Amino acid sequence: MKITPKITPIYQTSVFKFDDLNELEQYFGEPGSRYMYSRNGNPNSDELAEAVNKLEGGVGAIATGSGMAAIFAAILAYCQAGDHVLCAADIYGGSSSLLNAELSRMGITVTYVPFEQLYTLDEFVQPTTRLLLAETISNPLLRVADLQSLATECHRHGLKLVVDNTFASPIITRPLELGADITLHSVTKYIAGHSDVTAGVVVTNDAETAARLKQIGVFYGLTLSPMESWLAVRGLKTLRLRMREHSANALAIAHFLAAHPKVRQVNYPGLDAHPQHALAREQGAGQFGGMMSFLLADEASAVNDLMHRTKRFPFAPSLAGVDSSLSYPLGTSHRYLSSEQQQELGITVGLVRLSVGIEPLEELLADLAQALD
Repeated sequence: MKITPKITPIYQTSVFKFDDLNELEQYFGEPGSRYMYSRNGNPNSDELAEAVNKLEGGVGAIATGSGMAAIFAAILAYCQAGDHVLCAADIYGGSSSLLNAELSRMGITVTYVPFEQLYTLDEFVQPTTRLLLAETISNPLLRVADLQSLATECHRHGLKLVVDNTFASPIITRPLELGADITLHSVTKYIAGHSDVTAGVVVTNDAETAARLKQIGVFYGLTLSPMESWLAVRGLKTLRLRMREHSANALAIAHFLAAHPKVRQVNYPGLDAHPQHALAREQGAGQFGGMMSFLLADEASAVNDLMHRTKRFPFAPSLAGVDSSLSYPLGTSHRYLSSEQQQELGITVGLVRLSVGIEPLEELLADLAQALD
């Protein structure tokens, strides 16, 4: 009986069988012709990698065990001991921790570039500088990078541009089309979308870099498991629909918060007052995503009151699921920065980050209204 599944099955196996030595030689002689060991690749992780690769317009991709593993692989694709990395100062705290605490042990140094100086890198570039790491939309202040200008400046200095596209997703922005050399995602967030997967993906527009990423994934054991890959692919199929709802809900909530007397500032690219609003509109095809942050009074009690009163925005230090949540950057993602760095970036006691889900908008607005009032 022939069985032809519509959906790729879960290949929940650590190893694949060979009939004889001829098949073994085929595995090594014709890369990609068959599978041997799931750390080296499996049908589910390859399906996820190829699906995101197609969305991003790349030539090759790997799926990893987390977004942090994706950042690690992307940097190692271009760097070795003795090299130097530039990193946007407005970056996810985990990225800076990786650079500061671990990659420094491997002999890779880092310099942080203020957002306002990203497009004039002359004073930051060293002879050993290899790349710039930046985010399409920064975490948690929602600053939007002009990726085309950033790519031009990087390539003028012979640097690679690595872009964390997690906050935007490929539905809103495709960094490779704007000149980036690598784009990456925490698949845990919008791509999987249901807060039940931990995964990452790295996509490149260069075949040689794609081969290097594959090597890194195998040697460091970064390859994503079959079950997580299958769940992420299932989530990915509704990404376009979800991003539309995330964006619509977030824009309405941003307008509501901007008018509320207890909110001192709202950081959301969809607002006309946002410094990069025009860029975000052009680069994001009119969608701005579901992430935002806002400032309450700089008192822990004000933040705690909000957390205690809200019913639809539970305090959960992650983001981009179909269910809304809130987070506290000062105490979670950016807690390991020095107090000086936190102040320079504007990550203060009163800063709250919202991940706006796809629930009925009127329910989200009513909940925020009662929580703030």
